[in-house]
Amino acid sequence: MLGCVLQGLRVIDLTQNVAGPYCTQVLADLGAEVIKIERPGSGDDARAWRPPEIGGMSTVFAALNRSKKSVSLDLEHPQGQQIVAQLAAGADVLVHSLKPGSAEARGLGDEPLRALNPRLVYCAISAFGEVGPMRGLPGYDPLMQAFTGIMSVTGHEGDEPARVGVSLIDLGTGMWAAMAVLAALLRRATTGQGLRVSASLLETGLAWMAVPIANHLATGRLPRKMGSGMAMMVPYELYDTADGQVFIAAANDRLFARICDALGCPELARDARFADNPSRVGHRDALHEALAAHTRTRSTAECIALLRAAGAPCSELNNVAQVLEHEQVQALGLLTDVPLLHAPGHRAIGLPFNSGGERGRPPVAPPALGADTAAVLDALGIDAAAQAALRRQGVIG
Repeated sequence: MLGCVLQGLRVIDLTQNVAGPYCTQVLADLGAEVIKIERPGSGDDARAWRPPEIGGMSTVFAALNRSKKSVSLDLEHPQGQQIVAQLAAGADVLVHSLKPGSAEARGLGDEPLRALNPRLVYCAISAFGEVGPMRGLPGYDPLMQAFTGIMSVTGHEGDEPARVGVSLIDLGTGMWAAMAVLAALLRRATTGQGLRVSASLLETGLAWMAVPIANHLATGRLPRKMGSGMAMMVPYELYDTADGQVFIAAANDRLFARICDALGCPELARDARFADNPSRVGHRDALHEALAAHTRTRSTAECIALLRAAGAPCSELNNVAQVLEHEQVQALGLLTDVPLLHAPGHRAIGLPFNSGGERGRPPVAPPALGADTAAVLDALGIDAAAQAALRRQGVIG
């Protein structure tokens, strides 16, 4: 079902690192044929991001490039550019993460390619966006976490600025780019015409900062670091237990009352200082200490049991190993078998949505560099002798 949504569509992938490959992996999971263009000799930069590695492959590359074909092709060479144009002429989608202006300088901008193929959906991914004084600058996820202010609101007050521990801007940009491609394909179904769409790390970072920005625009005050908490809601943070920590969340007064009942302190819900959320926000520290007095004397498991029995939102603080072993995660079936040549037991996180439990097409191992070059060029009518000449010239690997 989901694995057939884009079946029959061809995607030309001129991306590397994280954001672009995540976008095209989503399209591959949905059934598209994805042809990944990589530079001869080294390929996607992420191939070299190791250790750690699995089966001789960078874990980052393995996590973001399943179910794709690899063509080793030099985009700096005119003949390499011509081959990409030939591929685009018969493709449905082209995604690139070249700096703004770089594709155009190689004759691979949307105008010449869509002149060849008016149905082509053309997606450009960049760091700072396609307009403005910084449009041509490179950028990476942590750099953009600094630029967009995410680092300024992450961690605890008084601590050094901290990077969010996952590449949320890179992965988010890949997600937005995939959504933009799907929207353009939906439009094409009614108009018959392709569309140029774009996404950037900067726009994604600002989107993730929507609430802190809204708070600042409303109050004129700069958001402060809240640790595990949230500025506009209390309780909504981690509490120490006898053997760890528990996250407790009350998004309304009813849930706050349930939390107090579960922890054996119903009087707190009747305390005027904590009568409603604005009051609790105003007495944040006093309430935290009052609730912590009841969590510190109990184990994490006991706190969880009491709170869940009362219908109060809560969670233990898991590490990666613990969450993967959790029965709820295992029940979802999100961890997918992706056997590699030298690691047949390899597993990876699959498509994070499903239809009746099905999460896209059965995954295929990420490709070796240039594994599909000959087959893809054969299909273009470039015979073995011509390929040998291209290889001698360094056009293909």
